[in-house]
Amino acid sequence: MRGPLAPAHVPIAKSRGERFDDLVLDAVDRLKPRWGTQLASVEFAVEEVPPASELMDGPARLASEPIPLGRAESAAGDDPAAVVLYRRPLEARARDRDQLGTLVFDVVVEQVASLLGLTPETIDPGYDDRH
Repeated sequence: MRGPLAPAHVPIAKSRGERFDDLVLDAVDRLKPRWGTQLASVEFAVEEVPPASELMDGPARLASEPIPLGRAESAAGDDPAAVVLYRRPLEARARDRDQLGTLVFDVVVEQVASLLGLTPETIDPGYDDRH
């Protein structure tokens, strides 16, 4: 007779935030073969929502993208350059995980392009095909 079975080691399920972080890291990894040198000193971060200072009010709010999906910050003093993605606005625009992955990648491409002073199509030649 065998002894009691050991509990199965099931990995703890990832939270939504952790899964989103993985999508951002995957997007950055896709750019590294071509842009690794330029991205080496850039920090990538996720915030739940944009700060109130980035939300538009008045007539500008009627624009197609009133809520920002991300931002790029140039290096300043001891602070490195950074790309920040806003999780909740991106999740709200995606109908499924595949679309969310595509949106995250596009926003990373757009913010890296802004940071480097280039077009999104230069950062990712496939960008134009998705837009």
